[in-house]
Amino acid sequence: MNQTIYPIGIQNFEKIRKDGYLYVDKTALVYQLANTGSYYFLSRPRRFGKSLLLSTLEAYFQGKKELFEGLAIANLEKEWMEYPILHLDLNAEKYSDAGALESILRRFLNLWEDRWGKDDRETTPSDRFTGVIRRAYEKTGRRVVVLVDEYDKPLLQALENAELQEAYRAILKAFYGVLKTMDGYIRLAFLTGVTKFGKVSVFSDLNNLDDISMREPYAAICGITEAELLTYFDGDIHKLASSLELTYDETHSLLRKRYDGYHFVANVPGIYNPFSLLNTFKYMRPEDYWFETGTPSYLVELLKHTHYDLYELANTETDADVLNSIDSTSSNPVPVIYQSGYLTIKDYDSRFGIYKVGFPNLEVEEGFVKYLLPFYTSVSAPKTPFEIGRFVREVENGDYDAFFRRLQSFFADTPYEVIAGQKPERDTELHYQNVLFIVFRLIGLYAKVEYHTSNGRIDLVVQTDRYIYIMEFKLNGSAEDALRQIDEKRYALPFANDGRKVFKIGVNFSSETRNIERWVVE
Repeated sequence: MNQTIYPIGIQNFEKIRKDGYLYVDKTALVYQLANTGSYYFLSRPRRFGKSLLLSTLEAYFQGKKELFEGLAIANLEKEWMEYPILHLDLNAEKYSDAGALESILRRFLNLWEDRWGKDDRETTPSDRFTGVIRRAYEKTGRRVVVLVDEYDKPLLQALENAELQEAYRAILKAFYGVLKTMDGYIRLAFLTGVTKFGKVSVFSDLNNLDDISMREPYAAICGITEAELLTYFDGDIHKLASSLELTYDETHSLLRKRYDGYHFVANVPGIYNPFSLLNTFKYMRPEDYWFETGTPSYLVELLKHTHYDLYELANTETDADVLNSIDSTSSNPVPVIYQSGYLTIKDYDSRFGIYKVGFPNLEVEEGFVKYLLPFYTSVSAPKTPFEIGRFVREVENGDYDAFFRRLQSFFADTPYEVIAGQKPERDTELHYQNVLFIVFRLIGLYAKVEYHTSNGRIDLVVQTDRYIYIMEFKLNGSAEDALRQIDEKRYALPFANDGRKVFKIGVNFSSETRNIERWVVE
């Protein structure tokens, strides 16, 4: 019996091929990349296969023809030449100060100099890098391949430390700038990361870098496409369907809703999260594998620091310049969240060059919103599923009083410093809106929730099997006024012939008490 071995956490191409792991063939794109350009940058979320892509490029430029037998590139490449390779991996390091970055650069430079020679007159990292490239070329007669994995790890860890980030920028800018000055000695340079930093960029001296992060030919270079899912995992879908007691189509739909939906380029088919997909097939259980392996605490702190309206998070419109570049001085958290994989392209208006972004799939939406709750309320992370479960059960059972009392407790127990920032009144209103967004977004995962928002006022419809809730929220008004608005604007009219019981609920939130003051039901 053939047992599929899934390459979960395996980032080495040679190991995958020699040890019999499943490999989704991306080598046609690798060949195209390697033979149509010299300098590339690729941004993709964590665990999307960036390290494996670099390892594949490394094996290709090492001329290891035997590893590529049976793959697309075997029919494309005829020469299989070996090139000198400098592979820099910045991923596995804790960058607490400038010395940590300099230390890891020295470590790699020492290894390269052991192989290609050293000149004691070269003292700075950039000088030593230049010397290594030149000697590698001179000793082999072939241009050098430079591969950089997670170039942005130091910058991401210093996202809220402007002084440290500037120090990292200065070091990396000088280091990467070598690639341009040594152009005649370089066969290919390929840099990857989660994010791309703008303004005083580490790449500003490397203006010949081709950023393929949002280029259609390379949209599927990382991750798994729909076609690849059906080609490589058809048998797994059948097995999963049997395990879950679902039909094949139902299981396929479940996988699509949970793990598909990443769009790195507008108007192209979605990409599945490879890490979650492989884990699902290995354990025959769909869970939040990708989200649980990394906590986006820096993203949440960024949202709170910038006092961001979470309603905008799920329905943001922006342009390519914003999506494609992070400015550490900016108050806009969207580029970081997008490039980290928690938002993706949902639509594109070519006339104005405007992108609409939102959550890519159920795994990300559910995981991220659940993760937000303890940061905006007094609810601890372990209690989040229980609290949401109670909310949902109360809604499903028609117990609106219990629902609003629980919501009151969320606000009542939240420390003032969590709520108020530079502008206490505005930030209090925003906090109230954000908590409601989190709660109702989570309820919406289990019931049908519709939002209509404008200027801090929230119209909300929640539908369950037995009940329909039509809610209007007021800030510093009255619950009676809110209920009156439901009637005046005839919010209940679409449900006039519905067999379910309709609750019209007016709610008032007081900025003075920072809580729900009163609710009335009709």
